[in-house]
Amino acid sequence: MRAAALYGTAGSLVLTAVVAAPAGGAQTWTGAAERHGTAVAAERAAAEGIRFGTCSEEQDTPGALQCGTVTVPLDYAHPDGKKIRLTVSRVRATGKHGGRSVPRQGALVYNPGGPGASGMYFPLIGMVPEWKRIASAYDLVGYAPRGVGRSAPLSCQDPDRLAKGPTQSPTHPSEAYKRERIARAKAYARGCVQRSGREIRHFSSVNNARDLDVLRAALGERRLTFMGASYGTYFGALYAELFPSHVRRMVLDSVVNPDPAKVWYRNNLDQSAAFETRWADFRVWTAKHHEVYGLGRTAEEVARSYERAKARLAAEPAGGVVGPGQLQGAFLQAGYYDDHWPQRALALSAYLKGDPKPLVRQAGPHPDAARERENGRAVYTAVECNDAPWPRAWHTWDRDNTRLARVAPFETWDNVWMNLPCAYWPLPRRQPLDVRTYPGELAATLILAAERDAATPYAGALEMHRRLSGSALVTERASGTHGIGGGPNACVNAHLDAYLLEGRLPAKPASCAPHPEPTPPR
Repeated sequence: MRAAALYGTAGSLVLTAVVAAPAGGAQTWTGAAERHGTAVAAERAAAEGIRFGTCSEEQDTPGALQCGTVTVPLDYAHPDGKKIRLTVSRVRATGKHGGRSVPRQGALVYNPGGPGASGMYFPLIGMVPEWKRIASAYDLVGYAPRGVGRSAPLSCQDPDRLAKGPTQSPTHPSEAYKRERIARAKAYARGCVQRSGREIRHFSSVNNARDLDVLRAALGERRLTFMGASYGTYFGALYAELFPSHVRRMVLDSVVNPDPAKVWYRNNLDQSAAFETRWADFRVWTAKHHEVYGLGRTAEEVARSYERAKARLAAEPAGGVVGPGQLQGAFLQAGYYDDHWPQRALALSAYLKGDPKPLVRQAGPHPDAARERENGRAVYTAVECNDAPWPRAWHTWDRDNTRLARVAPFETWDNVWMNLPCAYWPLPRRQPLDVRTYPGELAATLILAAERDAATPYAGALEMHRRLSGSALVTERASGTHGIGGGPNACVNAHLDAYLLEGRLPAKPASCAPHPEPTPPR
């Protein structure tokens, strides 16, 4: 999402599919009390504003970045009940570009996805050349959604208990391994409620959308200009459904499929299938550069090299900390971002030639980030489990993913283990909102998508385009980088700038050639 580190992912990011009948009696997310509570909270936030000042020392940010907080209700049905504070960051519009003065257009609020990712560092993106025109006209605003970072943080387990490596990652797990993972999923779901309390039920995508409206009001914006990436596109779409008249401009980049029947179980199956395709793209690219890496002249030979490394790591972890699970995690990131390809291939090549150090550097655990990782996974789990019904029977998960793993083994089972706590979630689930807007109801929105994006498959962008009346779709062809706005593709960026700066959209679905493939180091 890239400007490299901007588009954070939490765990496997969203998604996996094939059945999930709504649980009987599942509740809905909207009602008169919540609508009234949101209006009350927004009115109060508009009156209070946000007192921006120096960011805390622990955030270690440049002086241009200012920080503040906005207060929101924990439960929008009870706006006078418990409140939580969300941290907010801002860099003011520069007002100049290319030696010319540029009129300010307000605040551009950004969310990088997750669930569980923070946008607190987003405003610094204005220093990147591709973003300077936008930064000249907009205050760039980031924030940590509820549960994330210092915004009423959630926790589901002691961060010190996070797997530090080495771990396994079986493509075809045994029945004993499955039983072990079921037990861990049950314990994790219980731990979420034990450590964060039953209030964790209020951490959801719909409440993220409501928080966004309170933030809009606190910033003094009559209408919201918003850019959401990955999961941020989903609650951005919920915002459009709940508050269509409050939208000024909205960019949805790398789009989650908003179809209620897909949220979230089926979306995750679709994601696992898409990662298989992207894993094949990486192997084809690596084979093209066999002279550099020596991993194989065909995609199949590269796959065999990977499996050799995986087997060797299972027998003897690299550096004592990198096993098959860590290898899988490192190469999963290459499925998100092709700029990881050269270094991942180099590390695999070096390891198979007897030098494990590059692989340990890239795939090894980072103890200093354990608390942030644990928090991100806790928010991811709470939001996705609260959002929608999930299959409760292990038989359903086992059947669907066993079938899928026959054709998409790369990510299928790891995605199951990431999401399985939702099968045992001890709190009520809700029915997802049916996002659908009609002509004249919503300002025209811009949708950006890469055809081969694995984390949010392209079908989601097509579905969002159908559901948001008046939206425009820009596609980066034959590319799979996750998050394309403000990245290396000048064609995509031209559409982004035209929309945010001039309100101009392509007259019909637009197509951009792919950005250049990465090149191996010389």
